[in-house]
Amino acid sequence: MHLHPTKLLLHSMLKLRDLKSGESAIIQSIEDSDLFLKLMEMGCVPGEKIKVEKIAPFGDPISILVAGYTLSLRLTEADAIFVERLEISPQSIEIQ
Repeated sequence: MHLHPTKLLLHSMLKLRDLKSGESAIIQSIEDSDLFLKLMEMGCVPGEKIKVEKIAPFGDPISILVAGYTLSLRLTEADAIFVERLEISPQSIEIQ
């Protein structure tokens, strides 16, 4: 089975904190000017693909995969990151 990245579907914009474990998204914007530089230095740049790896039992912090490494974010930080959720379309799966 192969996935074709060009056939991924983008859905409406939401906050990173609203994604569930295992979901992927593309960063669209960072809305907290005080946090902007810190997040950019950690690889959270607009256009970057991220994946939610883990969510702590009480929901804070969350662990994401970004730019090839795992990053933990507080919910207040994830609340400032707007993303577009990625979903795999049925046509993007090729069974061999």
